[in-house]
Amino acid sequence: LGGRPATEGYHGRATGHGLDHHQAKRLRPVDREQQRFRAAQEGRLLVIADLADELDERIAVDQRLDDSLPIDRVGGVDLREPLNPSTLAAIESAMDQYAVLVFPAQHLDQDQQMALASALGPLELGFRRIRGGAHRLKYKELADISNVTVDGEVAARDHQKIVSNLANQLWHSDSSFQKPRAKYSMLAASVVPALGGETEFADLRMAYDALPGWRREQIAGMQAVHFALHSRYLLGDTEYTQAQKDAFPPVVWPLVQSDPRTGRKILYVGAHACAIEGMVLAEARLLLMDLLEHATQRQFVYTHRWAEGDLVIWDNTATVHRGRHFDLSQRRELRRATTREVLTSPEAAALA
Repeated sequence: LGGRPATEGYHGRATGHGLDHHQAKRLRPVDREQQRFRAAQEGRLLVIADLADELDERIAVDQRLDDSLPIDRVGGVDLREPLNPSTLAAIESAMDQYAVLVFPAQHLDQDQQMALASALGPLELGFRRIRGGAHRLKYKELADISNVTVDGEVAARDHQKIVSNLANQLWHSDSSFQKPRAKYSMLAASVVPALGGETEFADLRMAYDALPGWRREQIAGMQAVHFALHSRYLLGDTEYTQAQKDAFPPVVWPLVQSDPRTGRKILYVGAHACAIEGMVLAEARLLLMDLLEHATQRQFVYTHRWAEGDLVIWDNTATVHRGRHFDLSQRRELRRATTREVLTSPEAAALA
């Protein structure tokens, strides 16, 4: 994302898209990023990001404009093995640029996924803090993004797990309903359905860049209220105890934030945003819907079609994502580990 979105590519490599140098110079910033996304959807352009051990905090890329130009296939990274500091720094640098990285054919087990996530930051539980009970996975920090019960059977359509997980099909950032919020999410696929079940990602930095000037002026300084159960309530998932409701009191985030590492502006919206401070509720919700509709236009969206063994890492502070429909009678098993944000935006820090 961020103009060169991560996408499917060669085994063991994180990949993204881009334009050649001469074309890029002729495009205005928003046009350049939109053209990259259109090209990405058509499969015409490819950038291979090198995450080999010898890298020193940077990712070397090569790119092609059509099949007449060669691609340098550079060394990949095996995320099953412990990562040295330079490779970790390269991943963080790539996240700053792309916001989403795809690592095909990694086939991480639960221990390896936990080790990778822990290397990238402190872990957080997110929604599992109020939905405890029996857990199918080895670690409580791994979220079970599946339609499978603790007994190993495909859950019935009216099972509480299915009803709750359907909220993942709304555009959202993980754990925007808490402070500190989520930073990186790492989702690993072990079983995928024959059809559907994709995950889509929208770049909130590109969304802000494409806002007209009058809209930027309108939302400057606005603070949005995020509530964990708002998206659940929208889908009729209302059976929560008072203690569960109290576990995640509403939090406030600036609608416009700056990435603390890159300085890029972010339009921080999503399904957990339910109100704007100082604004009539109905007007606020219409504005939030308009902004989310803007942010999830197709030119800002990358669709990942899962293959078993894929690992996708994304930055929750710079993107929203959603799962897509699939046949709930077919098994779909993914695991997510999530890190907690340590360095927040200057706008959010000013609210503390």
